[in-house]
Amino acid sequence: MNPFLAEYIGTLLMILLGNGVVANVVLNGTKGNGPNWMVITTGWALAVFVAVVVAGPYSGAHLNPVVSLSLAFLGKFEWNLLPGYILMQLFGAMSGALLVWLIYKDHFDRTEDEGARAACFFTGPAIANTARNLLSEILGTFVLIFVIFHFTDAGIKETNSIIGLGSIGALPVALLVWAIGLSLGGTTGYAINPVRDFGPRVSYFAIYGFKKTYFRINYAWIPIVGPVIGGLIAVLLFVNV
Repeated sequence: MNPFLAEYIGTLLMILLGNGVVANVVLNGTKGNGPNWMVITTGWALAVFVAVVVAGPYSGAHLNPVVSLSLAFLGKFEWNLLPGYILMQLFGAMSGALLVWLIYKDHFDRTEDEGARAACFFTGPAIANTARNLLSEILGTFVLIFVIFHFTDAGIKETNSIIGLGSIGALPVALLVWAIGLSLGGTTGYAINPVRDFGPRVSYFAIYGFKKTYFRINYAWIPIVGPVIGGLIAVLLFVNV
């Protein structure tokens, strides 16, 4: 499979299953309706597992601009490939979000709480506090990138792939995402990936139009800037350990 196509399909699957579990939990009339953070974090972890299994052999399963950028700074990913990877990740995230909306359309229509509908697309703070929300995304992404590097330390030093064990390597990454969600995700919904948040946010805008209250334009930069900062800190620490 072409690596760019692999990034598109992998990210699409991740968002389809990740945002899909959110829709199943928060939308009215679904089989899984009812507040359950454990279900959401588990669903997201398994979504990452599926995406990495599919994309890993072909693209390294970055699925996240911060992963691609971090590897480029380490000199293990070609800078000229970076724009194409990020673009495919963004399109994959947008497509996955649109598929979730299509599948759950009847339930979106039966859910009057617009905040709940928006939650099926993008993240938002439990308590709005710019500094702490930004710190949450920085710290969560730092943990993600720094630990991924140490899963396959030797492999990172030799290849642009974050997975050195084939499909088996997807399991520790999924467990890591699960741990981040359970422990650090309660403040902002743990985007830890700019396109995971921004891509579905664009899809939400395309479907429902711009509504400042739920689009949260004043917050939308945090799931982009925070992960980038967290990833760069992880790189700096990794190369000096």
